[in-house]
Amino acid sequence: MNLLNQLSVAVLVTDGHGRVLAANTELLALAHLSLEQLLHRPMEDLLPPASRTFLQSFVWPMVMLEGQISESYMQLYGNQSQSRCLPVLVNCRKGQFEGAEGYFWVFYVARGRVRYENEVLSGRHRAEALADSLAERERFFKTITDAMPGLVSYWDKELICRFANQTYAEWFGLSPAAMLGQSLQDIFGVQAFELNELQIRTALKGETQRFECSQARADGSVRYMLATFLPDANLAGEVIGVFVLVSDVTLLQEAERELKLAACVVLSTLDGIMVTDANARILSVNPAFTHITGYSPEEVLGQNANILRSDLQSEDSVDAVAASLADHDEWEGDTWGRHKDGMAFRKWQTITTIRSPTGEALRHIYVLNDITEKWQQDERTKRLAFHDALTDLPNRALMMERLGRMISLTYRDERHVALLFLDLDGFKAVNDSLGHAVGDAVLVQVAQRLLSLLRQTDTVARLGGDEFVVLLDNPANELEVARIAMRIVASLSAVMDVGAHQVLIGVSVGIARYPGEGRTPAELLKNADTAMYDAKAAGKGTFCFFKSAEPALDAAAGDLGGDADQAKRPPPAEPHDYTI
Repeated sequence: MNLLNQLSVAVLVTDGHGRVLAANTELLALAHLSLEQLLHRPMEDLLPPASRTFLQSFVWPMVMLEGQISESYMQLYGNQSQSRCLPVLVNCRKGQFEGAEGYFWVFYVARGRVRYENEVLSGRHRAEALADSLAERERFFKTITDAMPGLVSYWDKELICRFANQTYAEWFGLSPAAMLGQSLQDIFGVQAFELNELQIRTALKGETQRFECSQARADGSVRYMLATFLPDANLAGEVIGVFVLVSDVTLLQEAERELKLAACVVLSTLDGIMVTDANARILSVNPAFTHITGYSPEEVLGQNANILRSDLQSEDSVDAVAASLADHDEWEGDTWGRHKDGMAFRKWQTITTIRSPTGEALRHIYVLNDITEKWQQDERTKRLAFHDALTDLPNRALMMERLGRMISLTYRDERHVALLFLDLDGFKAVNDSLGHAVGDAVLVQVAQRLLSLLRQTDTVARLGGDEFVVLLDNPANELEVARIAMRIVASLSAVMDVGAHQVLIGVSVGIARYPGEGRTPAELLKNADTAMYDAKAAGKGTFCFFKSAEPALDAAAGDLGGDADQAKRPPPAEPHDYTI
Protein backbone atom coordinates (compact mmCIF):
# COMPACT_ATOMS: atom_id res chain seq x y z
CA MET A 1 0.00 0.00 0.00
CA ASN A 2 2.90 2.36 0.74
CA LEU A 3 4.17 1.68 -2.76
CA LEU A 4 0.82 2.75 -4.27
CA ASN A 5 0.92 5.99 -2.27
CA GLN A 6 4.33 6.83 -3.71
CA LEU A 7 2.86 6.95 -7.25
CA SER A 8 1.91 10.35 -8.66
CA VAL A 9 -1.12 9.01 -10.52
CA ALA A 10 -4.47 7.85 -9.17
CA VAL A 11 -4.49 4.07 -8.68
CA LEU A 12 -7.40 1.78 -7.74
CA VAL A 13 -7.22 -1.99 -7.08
CA THR A 14 -10.36 -4.17 -7.47
CA ASP A 15 -11.24 -7.84 -7.54
CA GLY A 16 -12.78 -9.57 -10.57
CA HIS A 17 -16.25 -8.29 -9.62
CA GLY A 18 -15.16 -4.66 -9.49
CA ARG A 19 -15.17 -4.34 -5.67
CA VAL A 20 -12.49 -1.97 -4.32
CA LEU A 21 -9.59 -3.66 -2.55
CA ALA A 22 -7.24 -0.65 -2.28
CA ALA A 23 -6.78 3.00 -3.41
CA ASN A 24 -3.81 5.33 -3.15
CA THR A 25 -3.89 8.88 -1.83
CA GLU A 26 -3.97 10.40 -5.35
CA LEU A 27 -7.19 8.52 -6.17
CA LEU A 28 -8.76 9.41 -2.80
CA ALA A 29 -7.92 13.07 -3.35
CA LEU A 30 -9.31 12.98 -6.87
CA ALA A 31 -12.58 11.45 -5.69
CA HIS A 32 -12.74 13.43 -2.42
CA LEU A 33 -13.33 10.23 -0.42
CA SER A 34 -11.63 8.43 2.47
CA LEU A 35 -10.30 4.91 2.15
CA GLU A 36 -12.97 3.64 4.62
CA GLN A 37 -15.70 5.16 2.44
CA LEU A 38 -14.38 3.41 -0.65
CA LEU A 39 -13.24 -0.06 0.47
CA HIS A 40 -15.41 -3.02 -0.73
CA ARG A 41 -17.73 -0.71 -2.67
CA PRO A 42 -18.33 -1.34 -6.39
CA MET A 43 -15.87 0.56 -8.54
CA GLU A 44 -18.76 1.83 -10.67
CA ASP A 45 -19.94 3.98 -7.72
CA LEU A 46 -17.10 6.36 -8.72
CA LEU A 47 -18.50 6.74 -12.25
CA PRO A 48 -21.47 8.62 -13.72
CA PRO A 49 -24.14 6.53 -15.57
CA ALA A 50 -22.64 6.78 -19.05
CA SER A 51 -19.23 5.66 -17.84
CA ARG A 52 -20.79 2.87 -15.84
CA THR A 53 -22.46 1.56 -18.97
CA PHE A 54 -19.21 1.81 -20.91
CA LEU A 55 -17.37 0.06 -18.09
CA GLN A 56 -19.76 -2.90 -18.06
CA SER A 57 -20.37 -3.21 -21.80
CA PHE A 58 -16.86 -2.60 -23.12
CA VAL A 59 -14.08 -2.13 -20.58
CA TRP A 60 -14.71 -5.14 -18.36
CA PRO A 61 -15.29 -7.56 -21.27
CA MET A 62 -11.99 -6.43 -22.83
CA VAL A 63 -10.13 -6.75 -19.54
CA MET A 64 -11.59 -10.23 -19.02
CA LEU A 65 -10.71 -11.22 -22.57
CA GLU A 66 -7.23 -9.64 -22.91
CA GLY A 67 -6.19 -9.23 -19.28
CA GLN A 68 -5.63 -5.49 -19.87
CA ILE A 69 -6.94 -2.35 -21.52
CA SER A 70 -5.23 0.94 -22.39
CA GLU A 71 -6.35 4.58 -22.54
CA SER A 72 -10.09 4.19 -22.40
CA TYR A 73 -11.91 7.50 -22.00
CA MET A 74 -14.29 7.67 -19.04
CA GLN A 75 -15.51 10.17 -16.44
CA LEU A 76 -14.96 10.15 -12.69
CA TYR A 77 -17.00 11.87 -9.97
CA GLY A 78 -14.89 14.73 -8.59
CA ASN A 79 -16.80 15.30 -5.31
CA GLN A 80 -18.99 13.44 -2.85
CA SER A 81 -22.16 15.13 -4.09
CA GLN A 82 -21.46 13.65 -7.54
CA SER A 83 -22.23 17.01 -9.10
CA ARG A 84 -18.79 17.35 -10.74
CA CYS A 85 -17.31 14.90 -13.26
CA LEU A 86 -13.66 14.69 -14.30
CA PRO A 87 -12.60 13.33 -17.70
CA VAL A 88 -10.03 10.58 -17.24
CA LEU A 89 -8.06 8.11 -19.32
CA VAL A 90 -8.17 4.64 -17.78
CA ASN A 91 -5.59 1.89 -18.07
CA CYS A 92 -6.12 -1.53 -16.42
CA ARG A 93 -4.00 -4.65 -16.08
CA LYS A 94 -4.71 -7.95 -14.39
CA GLY A 95 -2.19 -9.01 -11.71
CA GLN A 96 -1.65 -10.26 -8.16
CA PHE A 97 -2.56 -8.24 -5.09
CA GLU A 98 -1.71 -9.57 -1.63
CA GLY A 99 -1.55 -13.14 -2.93
CA ALA A 100 -4.84 -13.07 -4.84
CA GLU A 101 -6.05 -12.05 -8.30
CA GLY A 102 -6.51 -8.30 -8.65
CA TYR A 103 -7.08 -5.62 -11.27
CA PHE A 104 -4.96 -2.43 -11.18
CA TRP A 105 -6.72 0.65 -12.56
CA VAL A 106 -4.71 3.83 -13.35
CA PHE A 107 -6.62 7.09 -13.93
CA TYR A 108 -5.09 10.07 -15.85
CA VAL A 109 -7.00 13.39 -15.76
CA ALA A 110 -7.43 14.56 -19.41
CA ARG A 111 -6.99 18.24 -20.30
CA GLY A 112 -7.42 20.14 -23.62
CA ARG A 113 -5.68 18.57 -26.59
CA VAL A 114 -4.58 15.62 -24.60
CA ARG A 115 -8.20 14.90 -23.85
CA TYR A 116 -9.15 15.14 -27.54
CA GLU A 117 -6.28 12.95 -28.66
CA ASN A 118 -7.03 10.43 -26.01
CA GLU A 119 -10.67 10.41 -26.98
CA VAL A 120 -9.72 9.77 -30.62
CA LEU A 121 -7.35 7.05 -29.54
CA SER A 122 -9.90 5.57 -27.22
CA GLY A 123 -12.52 5.62 -29.98
CA ARG A 124 -10.17 3.75 -32.28
CA HIS A 125 -9.51 1.16 -29.60
CA ARG A 126 -13.17 0.87 -28.92
CA ALA A 127 -13.92 0.33 -32.59
CA GLU A 128 -11.27 -2.34 -32.86
CA ALA A 129 -12.44 -4.00 -29.67
CA LEU A 130 -16.03 -3.79 -30.82
CA ALA A 131 -15.15 -5.45 -34.11
CA ASP A 132 -13.30 -8.19 -32.25
CA SER A 133 -16.20 -8.51 -29.84
CA LEU A 134 -18.72 -8.80 -32.66
CA ALA A 135 -16.60 -11.47 -34.34
CA GLU A 136 -16.33 -13.35 -31.07
CA ARG A 137 -20.05 -13.04 -30.46
CA GLU A 138 -20.78 -14.34 -33.95
CA ARG A 139 -18.46 -17.30 -33.38
CA PHE A 140 -20.03 -17.94 -29.99
CA PHE A 141 -23.55 -17.69 -31.41
CA LYS A 142 -22.70 -20.12 -34.20
CA THR A 143 -21.14 -22.55 -31.74
CA ILE A 144 -24.24 -22.44 -29.55
CA THR A 145 -26.73 -22.82 -32.39
CA ASP A 146 -24.75 -25.65 -34.01
CA ALA A 147 -24.81 -27.49 -30.69
CA MET A 148 -28.61 -27.19 -30.47
CA PRO A 149 -30.61 -30.30 -31.49
CA GLY A 150 -33.25 -28.13 -33.17
CA LEU A 151 -33.19 -26.27 -36.46
CA VAL A 152 -32.28 -22.55 -36.25
CA SER A 153 -32.25 -20.13 -39.18
CA TYR A 154 -32.78 -16.46 -40.03
CA TRP A 155 -34.51 -15.14 -43.16
CA ASP A 156 -34.71 -11.50 -44.23
CA LYS A 157 -37.96 -9.88 -45.30
CA GLU A 158 -37.35 -11.12 -48.86
CA LEU A 159 -37.14 -14.66 -47.40
CA ILE A 160 -33.47 -15.01 -48.26
CA CYS A 161 -31.42 -17.15 -45.86
CA ARG A 162 -28.96 -15.10 -43.81
CA PHE A 163 -28.08 -17.76 -41.26
CA ALA A 164 -28.62 -21.48 -40.70
CA ASN A 165 -27.14 -23.75 -38.05
CA GLN A 166 -25.51 -27.06 -38.84
CA THR A 167 -28.61 -29.08 -37.94
CA TYR A 168 -30.83 -27.01 -40.22
CA ALA A 169 -28.44 -27.37 -43.14
CA GLU A 170 -28.00 -31.13 -42.64
CA TRP A 171 -31.78 -31.54 -42.64
CA PHE A 172 -31.84 -30.41 -46.28
CA GLY A 173 -28.56 -32.11 -47.20
CA LEU A 174 -26.59 -28.86 -47.46
CA SER A 175 -23.84 -27.03 -45.61
CA PRO A 176 -24.60 -23.80 -43.69
CA ALA A 177 -22.56 -21.83 -46.21
CA ALA A 178 -24.48 -23.37 -49.12
CA MET A 179 -27.78 -22.22 -47.63
CA LEU A 180 -26.75 -18.59 -47.37
CA GLY A 181 -28.35 -16.45 -50.08
CA GLN A 182 -30.92 -19.05 -51.10
CA SER A 183 -34.65 -18.35 -50.90
CA LEU A 184 -36.95 -20.17 -48.49
CA GLN A 185 -38.97 -21.58 -51.40
CA ASP A 186 -35.82 -23.05 -52.97
CA ILE A 187 -34.89 -24.74 -49.68
CA PHE A 188 -38.36 -25.96 -48.72
CA GLY A 189 -39.61 -26.86 -52.14
CA VAL A 190 -42.79 -25.47 -53.68
CA GLN A 191 -45.23 -27.81 -51.92
CA ALA A 192 -43.79 -27.37 -48.41
CA PHE A 193 -43.47 -23.62 -48.94
CA GLU A 194 -47.14 -23.30 -49.89
CA LEU A 195 -48.16 -25.27 -46.81
CA ASN A 196 -46.23 -22.85 -44.57
CA GLU A 197 -46.65 -19.64 -46.56
CA LEU A 198 -49.53 -18.30 -44.47
CA GLN A 199 -47.56 -18.56 -41.24
CA ILE A 200 -44.48 -17.05 -42.91
CA ARG A 201 -46.39 -14.04 -44.27
CA THR A 202 -48.12 -13.54 -40.93
CA ALA A 203 -44.75 -13.55 -39.13
CA LEU A 204 -43.47 -10.89 -41.57
CA LYS A 205 -46.40 -8.76 -40.42
CA GLY A 206 -45.05 -8.90 -36.87
CA GLU A 207 -47.10 -11.78 -35.38
CA THR A 208 -45.22 -14.71 -33.84
CA GLN A 209 -46.41 -18.05 -35.27
CA ARG A 210 -46.26 -21.42 -33.48
CA PHE A 211 -47.65 -24.51 -35.18
CA GLU A 212 -47.09 -28.20 -35.88
CA CYS A 213 -46.32 -29.62 -39.31
CA SER A 214 -44.74 -32.48 -41.21
CA GLN A 215 -41.42 -31.93 -42.98
CA ALA A 216 -39.42 -34.24 -45.24
CA ARG A 217 -35.68 -34.69 -44.71
CA ALA A 218 -33.12 -34.89 -47.47
CA ASP A 219 -33.15 -38.72 -47.13
CA GLY A 220 -36.90 -38.77 -47.84
CA SER A 221 -38.06 -39.58 -44.32
CA VAL A 222 -40.95 -37.49 -43.03
CA ARG A 223 -40.73 -36.13 -39.49
CA TYR A 224 -43.23 -34.34 -37.29
CA MET A 225 -42.09 -30.82 -36.39
CA LEU A 226 -42.94 -28.04 -33.94
CA ALA A 227 -42.13 -24.72 -35.64
CA THR A 228 -41.88 -21.15 -34.35
CA PHE A 229 -41.61 -18.13 -36.68
CA LEU A 230 -40.36 -15.17 -34.62
CA PRO A 231 -40.44 -11.70 -36.25
CA ASP A 232 -37.29 -9.54 -36.04
CA ALA A 233 -37.92 -5.78 -35.97
CA ASN A 234 -35.51 -2.83 -36.11
CA LEU A 235 -35.57 0.14 -33.73
CA ALA A 236 -38.25 1.78 -35.84
CA GLY A 237 -40.51 -1.25 -35.36
CA GLU A 238 -40.20 -2.39 -38.97
CA VAL A 239 -40.01 -6.18 -39.44
CA ILE A 240 -36.75 -6.88 -41.24
CA GLY A 241 -36.66 -10.66 -40.99
CA VAL A 242 -37.86 -13.84 -39.34
CA PHE A 243 -36.14 -16.25 -36.96
CA VAL A 244 -37.22 -19.82 -37.68
CA LEU A 245 -36.91 -22.30 -34.77
CA VAL A 246 -37.94 -25.90 -35.47
CA SER A 247 -37.89 -28.97 -33.18
CA ASP A 248 -38.25 -32.58 -34.29
CA VAL A 249 -40.99 -33.98 -32.03
CA THR A 250 -41.61 -37.23 -33.92
CA LEU A 251 -40.52 -39.39 -30.99
CA LEU A 252 -42.58 -37.32 -28.60
CA GLN A 253 -45.63 -37.67 -30.81
CA GLU A 254 -45.15 -41.44 -31.02
CA ALA A 255 -44.68 -41.62 -27.26
CA GLU A 256 -47.82 -39.55 -26.79
CA ARG A 257 -49.78 -41.96 -28.98
CA GLU A 258 -48.46 -44.89 -26.95
CA LEU A 259 -49.38 -43.14 -23.71
CA LYS A 260 -52.88 -42.41 -24.98
CA LEU A 261 -53.28 -46.04 -26.03
CA ALA A 262 -52.03 -47.23 -22.64
CA ALA A 263 -54.36 -44.81 -20.87
CA CYS A 264 -57.27 -46.07 -22.99
CA VAL A 265 -56.44 -49.66 -22.04
CA VAL A 266 -56.20 -48.75 -18.35
CA LEU A 267 -59.50 -46.89 -18.44
CA SER A 268 -61.39 -49.64 -20.29
CA THR A 269 -59.94 -52.79 -18.71
CA LEU A 270 -62.08 -54.80 -16.30
CA ASP A 271 -59.07 -55.24 -14.00
CA GLY A 272 -58.76 -52.80 -11.16
CA ILE A 273 -55.49 -50.86 -11.41
CA MET A 274 -53.89 -48.84 -8.64
CA VAL A 275 -50.55 -47.02 -8.82
CA THR A 276 -48.68 -46.01 -5.66
CA ASP A 277 -45.35 -44.40 -4.93
CA ALA A 278 -42.52 -46.22 -3.15
CA ASN A 279 -44.20 -45.50 0.22
CA ALA A 280 -47.53 -47.07 -0.88
CA ARG A 281 -49.24 -43.67 -1.23
CA ILE A 282 -51.96 -43.99 -3.88
CA LEU A 283 -51.28 -41.87 -6.97
CA SER A 284 -53.94 -43.05 -9.44
CA VAL A 285 -56.73 -45.60 -9.91
CA ASN A 286 -58.87 -46.60 -12.89
CA PRO A 287 -62.70 -46.91 -13.14
CA ALA A 288 -62.57 -50.69 -12.65
CA PHE A 289 -60.87 -50.11 -9.29
CA THR A 290 -63.81 -47.95 -8.21
CA HIS A 291 -66.28 -50.60 -9.42
CA ILE A 292 -64.50 -53.37 -7.49
CA THR A 293 -63.74 -51.54 -4.22
CA GLY A 294 -66.44 -48.87 -4.09
CA TYR A 295 -63.83 -46.12 -3.57
CA SER A 296 -63.86 -43.13 -5.92
CA PRO A 297 -60.49 -41.63 -6.97
CA GLU A 298 -61.09 -38.60 -4.75
CA GLU A 299 -61.49 -40.86 -1.72
CA VAL A 300 -58.24 -42.78 -2.13
CA LEU A 301 -55.74 -40.49 -3.86
CA GLY A 302 -53.03 -39.64 -1.37
CA GLN A 303 -54.17 -42.42 0.99
CA ASN A 304 -52.03 -45.43 1.92
CA ALA A 305 -52.73 -48.66 0.03
CA ASN A 306 -53.54 -50.26 3.40
CA ILE A 307 -56.97 -48.67 3.07
CA LEU A 308 -57.90 -51.86 1.17
CA ARG A 309 -56.42 -54.24 3.72
CA SER A 310 -58.89 -56.55 5.48
CA ASP A 311 -58.60 -57.71 9.08
CA LEU A 312 -58.78 -61.26 7.68
CA GLN A 313 -55.35 -60.80 6.09
CA SER A 314 -52.69 -62.11 8.46
CA GLU A 315 -49.44 -60.34 9.29
CA ASP A 316 -47.55 -63.35 7.92
CA SER A 317 -49.13 -62.90 4.51
CA VAL A 318 -48.32 -59.17 4.54
CA ASP A 319 -44.68 -59.97 5.36
CA ALA A 320 -44.58 -62.58 2.59
CA VAL A 321 -45.78 -60.03 0.02
CA ALA A 322 -43.19 -57.48 1.18
CA ALA A 323 -40.41 -60.07 0.99
CA SER A 324 -41.39 -61.12 -2.53
CA LEU A 325 -41.42 -57.50 -3.73
CA ALA A 326 -38.03 -56.87 -2.14
CA ASP A 327 -36.45 -59.99 -3.69
CA HIS A 328 -38.22 -60.26 -7.05
CA ASP A 329 -40.02 -56.90 -7.63
CA GLU A 330 -43.33 -58.74 -8.04
CA TRP A 331 -45.94 -60.78 -6.21
CA GLU A 332 -49.03 -62.61 -7.37
CA GLY A 333 -51.70 -64.43 -5.42
CA ASP A 334 -55.11 -64.28 -3.78
CA THR A 335 -55.73 -62.49 -0.53
CA TRP A 336 -58.40 -60.65 1.41
CA GLY A 337 -59.37 -57.07 0.63
CA ARG A 338 -61.81 -54.61 2.19
CA HIS A 339 -64.62 -52.90 0.35
CA LYS A 340 -65.55 -49.29 1.07
CA ASP A 341 -68.60 -50.51 3.03
CA GLY A 342 -66.29 -52.56 5.28
CA MET A 343 -67.17 -55.93 3.77
CA ALA A 344 -64.28 -58.29 3.08
CA PHE A 345 -63.82 -59.66 -0.42
CA ARG A 346 -61.43 -62.16 -1.94
CA LYS A 347 -59.16 -60.69 -4.59
CA TRP A 348 -56.59 -62.00 -7.02
CA GLN A 349 -53.81 -59.44 -7.10
CA THR A 350 -50.58 -58.82 -8.97
CA ILE A 351 -48.09 -56.27 -7.62
CA THR A 352 -45.11 -55.07 -9.67
CA THR A 353 -42.35 -52.70 -8.56
CA ILE A 354 -41.03 -50.12 -11.04
CA ARG A 355 -37.45 -49.05 -10.36
CA SER A 356 -35.23 -46.22 -11.60
CA PRO A 357 -32.03 -46.94 -13.57
CA THR A 358 -30.16 -46.68 -10.26
CA GLY A 359 -32.34 -49.36 -8.66
CA GLU A 360 -34.48 -47.07 -6.53
CA ALA A 361 -38.12 -48.15 -6.15
CA LEU A 362 -40.33 -45.52 -7.79
CA ARG A 363 -43.80 -47.03 -8.23
CA HIS A 364 -45.87 -50.07 -7.32
CA ILE A 365 -48.50 -51.21 -9.84
CA TYR A 366 -51.43 -53.17 -8.39
CA VAL A 367 -53.74 -55.14 -10.71
CA LEU A 368 -56.67 -56.77 -8.90
CA ASN A 369 -59.88 -58.69 -9.53
CA ASP A 370 -62.76 -59.59 -7.23
CA ILE A 371 -62.81 -63.41 -7.13
CA THR A 372 -65.08 -63.72 -4.10
CA GLU A 373 -67.82 -65.61 -5.93
CA LYS A 374 -65.38 -68.03 -7.57
CA TRP A 375 -63.48 -68.48 -4.30
CA GLN A 376 -66.70 -69.26 -2.43
CA GLN A 377 -67.69 -71.73 -5.14
CA ASP A 378 -64.29 -73.41 -4.89
CA GLU A 379 -64.59 -73.57 -1.11
CA ARG A 380 -68.05 -75.12 -1.43
CA THR A 381 -66.70 -77.62 -3.94
CA LYS A 382 -63.81 -78.52 -1.63
CA ARG A 383 -66.15 -78.88 1.31
CA LEU A 384 -68.54 -81.08 -0.65
CA ALA A 385 -65.61 -83.25 -1.68
CA PHE A 386 -64.65 -83.96 1.93
CA HIS A 387 -67.85 -83.44 3.95
CA ASP A 388 -71.18 -85.15 4.15
CA ALA A 389 -73.82 -83.06 2.43
CA LEU A 390 -76.54 -83.85 4.99
CA THR A 391 -74.73 -83.54 8.35
CA ASP A 392 -71.71 -81.43 7.26
CA LEU A 393 -69.50 -83.97 9.03
CA PRO A 394 -66.23 -85.15 7.46
CA ASN A 395 -66.84 -87.96 4.98
CA ARG A 396 -64.89 -91.17 4.56
CA ALA A 397 -62.04 -89.53 2.57
CA LEU A 398 -61.41 -86.77 5.11
CA MET A 399 -61.78 -89.17 8.03
CA MET A 400 -59.17 -91.53 6.54
CA GLU A 401 -56.82 -88.60 5.94
CA ARG A 402 -57.10 -87.44 9.56
CA LEU A 403 -56.70 -90.99 10.83
CA GLY A 404 -53.52 -91.35 8.79
CA ARG A 405 -52.13 -88.16 10.32
CA MET A 406 -53.03 -89.32 13.83
CA ILE A 407 -51.21 -92.63 13.23
CA SER A 408 -48.11 -90.78 11.98
CA LEU A 409 -48.08 -88.54 15.07
CA THR A 410 -48.76 -91.54 17.34
CA TYR A 411 -45.87 -93.51 15.94
CA ARG A 412 -43.41 -90.62 16.42
CA ASP A 413 -44.60 -89.34 19.80
CA GLU A 414 -45.97 -92.55 21.40
CA ARG A 415 -49.52 -91.31 21.40
CA HIS A 416 -52.67 -93.40 21.01
CA VAL A 417 -55.68 -93.45 18.72
CA ALA A 418 -59.07 -95.11 19.18
CA LEU A 419 -61.53 -95.60 16.29
CA LEU A 420 -65.21 -96.11 17.19
CA PHE A 421 -67.39 -97.54 14.42
CA LEU A 422 -71.09 -96.67 14.99
CA ASP A 423 -74.09 -98.30 13.34
CA LEU A 424 -77.56 -97.11 14.33
CA ASP A 425 -80.02 -99.69 15.64
CA GLY A 426 -83.59 -99.47 14.38
CA PHE A 427 -82.89 -96.66 11.90
CA LYS A 428 -84.18 -98.60 8.89
CA ALA A 429 -87.59 -99.03 10.51
CA VAL A 430 -87.81 -95.29 11.21
CA ASN A 431 -86.79 -94.45 7.67
CA ASP A 432 -89.28 -96.93 6.16
CA SER A 433 -92.22 -96.01 8.39
CA LEU A 434 -91.84 -92.24 8.77
CA GLY A 435 -90.12 -91.40 5.50
CA HIS A 436 -86.72 -90.22 4.38
CA ALA A 437 -87.27 -86.63 5.56
CA VAL A 438 -87.68 -87.82 9.15
CA GLY A 439 -84.76 -90.22 8.65
CA ASP A 440 -82.54 -87.37 7.48
CA ALA A 441 -83.59 -85.26 10.48
CA VAL A 442 -82.64 -88.17 12.78
CA LEU A 443 -79.20 -88.42 11.18
CA VAL A 444 -78.65 -84.67 11.70
CA GLN A 445 -79.59 -84.99 15.40
CA VAL A 446 -77.23 -87.97 15.74
CA ALA A 447 -74.37 -85.83 14.34
CA GLN A 448 -75.18 -82.95 16.72
CA ARG A 449 -75.31 -85.27 19.77
CA LEU A 450 -71.99 -86.88 18.86
CA LEU A 451 -70.30 -83.50 18.45
CA SER A 452 -71.58 -82.36 21.84
CA LEU A 453 -69.93 -85.37 23.53
CA LEU A 454 -66.42 -85.00 22.13
CA ARG A 455 -63.43 -82.68 22.25
CA GLN A 456 -62.40 -80.37 19.40
CA THR A 457 -59.34 -82.54 18.80
CA ASP A 458 -61.55 -85.57 18.15
CA THR A 459 -63.31 -86.27 14.86
CA VAL A 460 -66.87 -87.31 14.07
CA ALA A 461 -67.44 -88.55 10.51
CA ARG A 462 -70.33 -90.04 8.56
CA LEU A 463 -69.39 -92.88 6.25
CA GLY A 464 -72.81 -93.08 4.62
CA GLY A 465 -76.29 -94.37 5.46
CA ASP A 466 -76.52 -94.80 9.25
CA GLU A 467 -72.80 -95.49 9.78
CA PHE A 468 -70.66 -93.01 11.73
CA VAL A 469 -67.04 -93.03 12.92
CA VAL A 470 -65.53 -91.33 15.94
CA LEU A 471 -61.73 -90.78 16.14
CA LEU A 472 -60.39 -90.22 19.66
CA ASP A 473 -57.07 -88.38 19.65
CA ASN A 474 -54.72 -89.79 22.33
CA PRO A 475 -57.23 -91.13 24.90
CA ALA A 476 -55.72 -91.69 28.35
CA ASN A 477 -56.52 -95.40 28.58
CA GLU A 478 -58.99 -98.11 27.73
CA LEU A 479 -61.32 -97.01 30.51
CA GLU A 480 -61.64 -93.52 29.06
CA VAL A 481 -62.47 -95.02 25.65
CA ALA A 482 -65.09 -97.24 27.26
CA ARG A 483 -66.66 -94.29 29.11
CA ILE A 484 -66.94 -92.28 25.89
CA ALA A 485 -68.51 -95.28 24.15
CA MET A 486 -71.05 -95.63 26.97
CA ARG A 487 -71.95 -91.93 26.76
CA ILE A 488 -72.46 -92.29 23.01
CA VAL A 489 -74.73 -95.33 23.49
CA ALA A 490 -76.72 -93.56 26.18
CA SER A 491 -77.07 -90.31 24.20
CA LEU A 492 -78.22 -91.99 20.99
CA SER A 493 -80.62 -94.29 22.85
CA ALA A 494 -82.55 -91.32 24.23
CA VAL A 495 -85.81 -90.23 22.58
CA MET A 496 -85.48 -87.76 19.71
CA ASP A 497 -88.14 -85.18 18.90
CA VAL A 498 -88.41 -84.89 15.16
CA GLY A 499 -91.22 -82.58 14.20
CA ALA A 500 -94.48 -84.19 15.38
CA HIS A 501 -92.74 -87.51 15.95
CA GLN A 502 -90.84 -88.98 18.86
CA VAL A 503 -88.21 -91.37 17.56
CA LEU A 504 -86.35 -94.01 19.54
CA ILE A 505 -83.26 -95.67 18.08
CA GLY A 506 -80.07 -97.13 19.45
CA VAL A 507 -76.48 -97.65 18.39
CA SER A 508 -73.94 -100.45 18.32
CA VAL A 509 -70.28 -99.42 18.66
CA GLY A 510 -67.15 -101.30 17.63
CA ILE A 511 -63.74 -100.10 18.88
CA ALA A 512 -60.25 -100.61 17.43
CA ARG A 513 -57.12 -98.97 18.81
CA TYR A 514 -53.68 -98.04 17.58
CA PRO A 515 -51.18 -99.42 18.34
CA GLY A 516 -52.19 -103.06 18.60
CA GLU A 517 -55.39 -103.44 16.63
CA GLY A 518 -54.33 -102.28 13.21
CA ARG A 519 -51.29 -100.76 11.52
CA THR A 520 -53.06 -98.72 8.84
CA PRO A 521 -56.25 -96.63 8.67
CA ALA A 522 -57.89 -99.34 6.58
CA GLU A 523 -57.01 -102.06 9.09
CA LEU A 524 -58.31 -100.01 12.02
CA LEU A 525 -61.57 -99.28 10.20
CA LYS A 526 -62.02 -102.92 9.25
CA ASN A 527 -61.31 -104.16 12.78
CA ALA A 528 -63.64 -101.58 14.35
CA ASP A 529 -66.33 -102.69 11.88
CA THR A 530 -65.77 -106.28 13.02
CA ALA A 531 -66.08 -105.23 16.66
CA MET A 532 -69.33 -103.36 15.80
CA TYR A 533 -70.85 -106.59 14.48
CA ASP A 534 -69.79 -108.25 17.72
CA ALA A 535 -71.79 -105.56 19.55
CA LYS A 536 -74.78 -106.23 17.26
CA ALA A 537 -74.48 -109.92 18.04
CA ALA A 538 -74.32 -109.16 21.77
CA GLY A 539 -77.82 -107.67 21.65
CA LYS A 540 -77.25 -104.18 20.18
CA GLY A 541 -77.24 -100.94 22.16
CA THR A 542 -73.74 -101.65 23.46
CA PHE A 543 -70.06 -101.50 22.49
CA CYS A 544 -67.25 -104.02 21.99
CA PHE A 545 -63.49 -103.77 21.68
CA PHE A 546 -61.83 -105.60 18.83
CA LYS A 547 -60.31 -108.91 19.91
CA SER A 548 -57.37 -109.93 17.78
CA ALA A 549 -56.59 -113.55 17.08
CA GLU A 550 -52.89 -112.65 17.42
CA PRO A 551 -51.64 -112.56 21.08
CA ALA A 552 -49.01 -109.97 20.25
CA LEU A 553 -51.67 -107.46 19.07
CA ASP A 554 -53.78 -108.16 22.20
CA ALA A 555 -50.75 -107.47 24.38
CA ALA A 556 -50.08 -104.19 22.60
CA ALA A 557 -53.75 -103.21 23.00
CA GLY A 558 -53.51 -103.95 26.71
CA ASP A 559 -50.70 -101.39 26.95
CA LEU A 560 -53.04 -98.56 25.84
CA GLY A 561 -53.35 -97.31 29.40
CA GLY A 562 -49.63 -97.26 30.28
CA ASP A 563 -46.17 -96.65 28.77
CA ALA A 564 -45.95 -99.17 25.99
CA ASP A 565 -42.55 -100.53 25.15
CA GLN A 566 -41.38 -99.21 21.78
CA ALA A 567 -40.80 -102.79 20.61
CA LYS A 568 -44.51 -103.51 21.09
CA ARG A 569 -45.54 -100.48 19.02
CA PRO A 570 -45.79 -101.70 15.42
CA PRO A 571 -44.85 -99.05 12.87
CA PRO A 572 -47.25 -98.18 10.06
CA ALA A 573 -47.21 -100.91 7.44
CA GLU A 574 -46.32 -98.47 4.70
CA PRO A 575 -46.23 -94.68 4.31
CA HIS A 576 -49.50 -93.06 3.33
CA ASP A 577 -50.10 -89.54 2.12
CA TYR A 578 -53.65 -88.41 2.88
CA THR A 579 -53.08 -84.75 2.20
CA ILE A 580 -56.14 -83.08 0.64
